[in-house]
Amino acid sequence: MNLSLDLDRAAERHAGRVALAYPGPDGRDAELTYARLAEKIRRAAAAFAAAGIGPGDCVAILHRNDPAFVVAYFGLIRIGAVAVPVNFMIQNAAELGYILGHCGARGAVTQKEFLPGLFKAKASLPALARVWSTDGGEGTEPFWPFVEAAAPSAEAPRGGPDETAMILYTSGTTGNPKGVMLTHANLVSNCAGTAEALLMSAEDAVLAVLPMFHTFAWTVCVLTPLRLGATVIAVPAVAPPDPWLAQVGRRGATVVAMVPQLYVLLASAAAGYRGLILAEGCFHGVRLCISGGAPLSPQVHADFMDAFGLEIVEGYGLTETSPVAAITPPGASKVGSVGPAIPGVSLRVLDENGRELGRDEEGEIFVKGPNVMKGYLKDEAATREILSPDGWLRTGDIGLIDAEGYLHIRDRVKDMIIVKGLKVFSAQVEKTLLACPLIQEAAVIGVPDETQDEWIKAFVVLKKGAAFDQAALLRFCRENFDPYKRPREVEIVDSLPKNALQKTLKRVLRQRELDKRRPAAA
Repeated sequence: MNLSLDLDRAAERHAGRVALAYPGPDGRDAELTYARLAEKIRRAAAAFAAAGIGPGDCVAILHRNDPAFVVAYFGLIRIGAVAVPVNFMIQNAAELGYILGHCGARGAVTQKEFLPGLFKAKASLPALARVWSTDGGEGTEPFWPFVEAAAPSAEAPRGGPDETAMILYTSGTTGNPKGVMLTHANLVSNCAGTAEALLMSAEDAVLAVLPMFHTFAWTVCVLTPLRLGATVIAVPAVAPPDPWLAQVGRRGATVVAMVPQLYVLLASAAAGYRGLILAEGCFHGVRLCISGGAPLSPQVHADFMDAFGLEIVEGYGLTETSPVAAITPPGASKVGSVGPAIPGVSLRVLDENGRELGRDEEGEIFVKGPNVMKGYLKDEAATREILSPDGWLRTGDIGLIDAEGYLHIRDRVKDMIIVKGLKVFSAQVEKTLLACPLIQEAAVIGVPDETQDEWIKAFVVLKKGAAFDQAALLRFCRENFDPYKRPREVEIVDSLPKNALQKTLKRVLRQRELDKRRPAAA
């Protein structure tokens, strides 16, 4: 099992087919065939090797969705080096410096807009000797001339099935990010299982609008289609949406993978003439819509289906599972479920005492399969805490498996709120709040009181045009929640803090609330 060998085979079978479609430097449509992509990757492999990058060495990639990201990644793993895609939204020098220092990055492939944070971090990282940029910048080396000057490598790809191909850093609620080591076998098996579950083939054209540094986007929207010989439609930015929506139609996208917030945006925009353009002009060739990264509300699913006539299949996974663990089969969706385990993966649900639970019983979800990570880089204690000796990964998520084997996510263990000794799942409270006609988005946290009990606070974003009506919101809560599940406070906010995948950052809300109350406690 080797990602580079898989891509070589795809390039041999589909040499003249478009591998990557993307907007060129002049804004016009550009593309790379599989033959051209394979040649550039071989040149990149030779260039990195000549620069002293060898097996096991780490090189960071801080770059928007673009051929350079793909060429750098496959060029590195081809010589046995390790690709480290980094969230380019991290510009805090301390956090960025920790990531680059922890993995011992010897170089970075990036863009001018990300240089300020990168160079601040680099000042304390003597090992980070080379910085290649695709669009210039003082103190950098031009990436594409560096690649094109090298003759294509004739060597066979390096990297055994159990060797690390990439490291992805996950942001924890406390402490420093952890480096998730994913092997060739992890990624190849996850691509194969995902493709089988979603009936993907070489005839597909897959939209890559979510940032490639994220595991969901990288595995589902890039690695899986490239292994099959399909086309990847690379979009450099989510906003503004009009350019990539036009690409969906122009390039004939058949598979779209997005986060729930983008489906909300599209469903709300699908009215009148614009709705007709979106449905008939942009989405006319789409056969499959995938949602991941956060729970999809039944209302959003229904609104999108009404507007576009397309069902959304929801999936579930973690960075530690490469990431896909379960996904709804096309044509067999069950609203509120993330589907059964993908081929080759096993799921089980345990109670607090480690006892396996039966169907429809709620507990913590565990995952086992060839997609489960090798471990956390330089952190054996954290690895042992989450990964059992027999290969079961503790997800930290609460859920159940129904009679048909479909997984239902209830909440994160850490997002569970204890009110007077009773468990309240924040996701269930949020789901109910979203049924209120005034509310567009909702996030719920537990706030500790002086007795270390918790009470519930909700942060909500109102729908466009909705007038603030505190009495109506409180009445809705009284009518729809049992007393112990009822938010004590509802705060109206303009927006919720989110990460690059538009996932709500509850730790930010918790910290904000604690900071607000600390002076009063003092």
